[in-house]
Amino acid sequence: MAKESVVIIDYGSGNLRSAAKAFEHVRDAEGLTVDVKVSARPEDLKKATRIVLPGQGAFGDCLKGLSDIKGMREALQENVIKKGKPFLGICVGMQLMATRGLEHGIHAGFDWIPGEVVPMKPANEDLKIPHMGWNELVIPSPSAQDNRHFVLRSAKNGTHYYFVHSFMFQCEYDHHVLGMTDYGGLMNAVVGKDNMVGVQFHPEKSQQDGLKLISDFLQWKP
Repeated sequence: MAKESVVIIDYGSGNLRSAAKAFEHVRDAEGLTVDVKVSARPEDLKKATRIVLPGQGAFGDCLKGLSDIKGMREALQENVIKKGKPFLGICVGMQLMATRGLEHGIHAGFDWIPGEVVPMKPANEDLKIPHMGWNELVIPSPSAQDNRHFVLRSAKNGTHYYFVHSFMFQCEYDHHVLGMTDYGGLMNAVVGKDNMVGVQFHPEKSQQDGLKLISDFLQWKP
């Protein structure tokens, strides 16, 4: 059996070392046979068996940083969409999966999961933007039943994860919504389709529950 290889894409956005350390911790703690590599080289995606796209900052800036790496957008499309390799998008890396983002103008996203990234507007005006800190996961039906997504198999309603964001992913279709959180109203926290899953929160900053999610992603076979 070929050795698993996870590539965390480096395009100048996000705390890559934090993400890499979290993946390495899970690998070592659970005795998994997997290489963890941070890379800005499109050719490394070809060798990878799993791909992680982190992201912090504005949608347009992250999109530009990714697009400025020659061949990276094409390598993502080839390996995630055509070859079906398991993919995890984190924070803005999750938002880039949308059809478009509406932060500081209109920006075309990957259009992997239909929907758009829009400003958060909590019903409670006392709630601050950005949404920063710990919040609970809400797993919608039918995800709440035994057929919940594999990557969420260790999660449950009330599990806490760490969020930092001002915009949210509104999916066009409800079946792409795997988990939500309540911050002055429900908003999507986990989205998924086929071999792709995206989380608005930061699993690498979410202590043991975040590490469990990373572990489940590493063992997921879509």
